[in-house]
Amino acid sequence: MNVFRRKIYDELLDWKNKWAREYAVLLEGARRVGKSTIVEEFAKNEYDSYLLIDFNHVEKDIISVFKTYSHDIDKLLSTLQMVCNVRLKPGKSLVVFDEVQKYPKARELIKYLVKDGRFDYIETGSLITLKQNTRKIQIPSEEMHFRMYPMDFEEWCWACGFEDMIGIIREAYEKRGPLIEPVHRSVMEQFKTYMLTGGMPQAVSKYVETHDMADVETVKKVILDLYRDDMSKIGGSAGTKARAIFEEIPSMLSTHRKNFRPGMIKKNSRQTYFTPGIEWLVSARICERCKATTDPDITSNLNNGEPFKCYLLDTGLLMSLAFDNGVLSMPEVYSAFTRGKLSINEGMLFENVAAQLLRSSGKELHYVEFKEKENDKNVHEIDFILPKGKKIIPVEVKSSVSSKHRSLDIFMERYSKRIDETIVVHSRNMKADGKILYIPIYMTSLI
Repeated sequence: MNVFRRKIYDELLDWKNKWAREYAVLLEGARRVGKSTIVEEFAKNEYDSYLLIDFNHVEKDIISVFKTYSHDIDKLLSTLQMVCNVRLKPGKSLVVFDEVQKYPKARELIKYLVKDGRFDYIETGSLITLKQNTRKIQIPSEEMHFRMYPMDFEEWCWACGFEDMIGIIREAYEKRGPLIEPVHRSVMEQFKTYMLTGGMPQAVSKYVETHDMADVETVKKVILDLYRDDMSKIGGSAGTKARAIFEEIPSMLSTHRKNFRPGMIKKNSRQTYFTPGIEWLVSARICERCKATTDPDITSNLNNGEPFKCYLLDTGLLMSLAFDNGVLSMPEVYSAFTRGKLSINEGMLFENVAAQLLRSSGKELHYVEFKEKENDKNVHEIDFILPKGKKIIPVEVKSSVSSKHRSLDIFMERYSKRIDETIVVHSRNMKADGKILYIPIYMTSLI
């Protein structure tokens, strides 16, 4: 598989230069987002030598070393070097505990390894299993937590050889001006391809190698099956509930109101019934939860809203999951791409990819629900609400070319003093219309 340029690399480099003597890094994220690959690439490029222990496939001899010398750091390090046939150099070498959740005792030793000070340390793992496997260990305070996401559009462009495209997009956004129309159409074509391939490195690698979407689809479905297999291994009823939610995500997102509705999964059920499954999916980073607020004041606690929307971590995987569930059919989507226009369930796909890009650029996900009048039955919704200083940025996502946005108009009038700027994300070129800035979907990360 190709090794791609990832933004997390620069974060790791900053850690190495500023913080490595005081903290180890714990790099967490969903399975198959590329954690192990990028950490090993970082180790090869930035250190004279490195020692990598993959606890997912660790030999018994190495576990024996940890058990025997856990109270003698000097002997532990010297014996690991001997068993792994690696020579570490003080101040110039890195030790990697890959999939550290499989052997929590190694994580517990981080406190003493960092204090020893000879080498730098990176751990990788999945948050859900890290939580599950820490009940009997002391969590080290000498950890900096980094999170890794699927590849965003910029990383995808780097992988596909479109480096210059990103500079053009960024310049246009900063100047608040449109791209020339042929360039915009070209970027939109690439962005739709990104939506189809998604940002999982194995899928992107297959696309770069073959440009065959059938091959890409095969890779994505293998990843989906891997997630399903993980759910089947969960104890109690949480696994069954997580799987039921997971399979229903495309159906929920394809409805007009995309918030989580337990009745779509199990008739007459309540949200609390599915709480264990929801928490597992969120902790496993397979889903991103977008919580509702009824008072869009950025100084208030936006996390208190009970309603929420559930987005999949990767829009390419969402498409494949939708194929599996019959919400979309492969020929329909491929046909739409051939014509240069997605015409089926664009709202679901555009909103999910907007959530994916906002989240990967470090933004928390919240949306607003409100009524025009107190006794109204109809609930208005703003797709995303983002902080900017002491004010807010309401963001609406439109897949169609319609310029109608009644909910946004009401919201702008009601909360005008709280709003910094208002953004509509759509498929067309950038334009300003009164108090609203319309931006193309490929600029979402720049908001």
